Amino acid sequence: MGISVLISVYGGANAEHLGVALESIAAQTLPADEIVLMEDGPLGAAHRDVIDAYADERTLVIALEPGDDRPSIEGKRAAAVASAGCGGDAGSAPRLVIGRFSENVQLGRALAAGVILCSCPLIARMDADDVALPERLATEAAFLREHPEVSVLGGAIEEFDGDVVKGTKTIPGGEALRAYAKFRCPVNHMTVMMRREAILGAGNYRHFPGLEDYELWSRVLAAGYVLDNIPDVLVRARCDSGFYDRRGGDDYGHRYLELRRMQREWGLLSRREHLKACAATAAMVYAPRSLRKLFYKILRRKG
Repeated sequence: MGISVLISVYGGANAEHLGVALESIAAQTLPADEIVLMEDGPLGAAHRDVIDAYADERTLVIALEPGDDRPSIEGKRAAAVASAGCGGDAGSAPRLVIGRFSENVQLGRALAAGVILCSCPLIARMDADDVALPERLATEAAFLREHPEVSVLGGAIEEFDGDVVKGTKTIPGGEALRAYAKFRCPVNHMTVMMRREAILGAGNYRHFPGLEDYELWSRVLAAGYVLDNIPDVLVRARCDSGFYDRRGGDDYGHRYLELRRMQREWGLLSRREHLKACAATAAMVYAPRSLRKLFYKILRRKG
């Protein structure tokens, strides 16, 4: 089964971190077939230098507009493939596919277009500032090959900030995952390997700022697909002080409570579970930053 690695980057991202992320994908023991890099709006010269280092004559550059739908995006990729050169000895290096938006469309829309651009049946998500461990792709691909019933697979992460390791976040799999998903996001997004057909079948990513992943996994579960986790640490994930700020405030709270309403509507939550989830969400999101930080630390210890 071929593997596409899907990354989204925007102008405010750290170019050096992007280089480290791409290097970690290039160093995989099981090489990816392609890296689909979504440029979410204009990038700086430093980003361009990093990206150009991975480009060759096989690279596809596909200009995208915010209103492009699936047929349009698929047509643009087909046209790019038809006009691109295929010569040269690339060895085991993955092909670079660049989806270039002229303006920032935000993460959910960028990833939705990226899933459509991916040509392989398996898609590995990767954040532009994280580090994939060398065995990541091999470990996940082997599991999915042995478990064809699983459509979305996640793993554990090691969180770090600079030289400081903050801890490991492991999420349960198997039967425990569905119960976990009622109240918390059931997979670490930056570790996910997923079957392209299942993600498209569930409706793909949507614009749902801050909760793009949890909203998608809820729809995947509601559609009857299977999610699972393995305990292996697959990715080193950067976790800076802004993490706690991004998970609070009125806008984030309103979206989270809207997600709870949809989870109830989709049959994922009973009435009692819905009330419990809404209360817990409100307490977390609207708490002062210091308390929110404490809540997250407690949740991490509980797993």
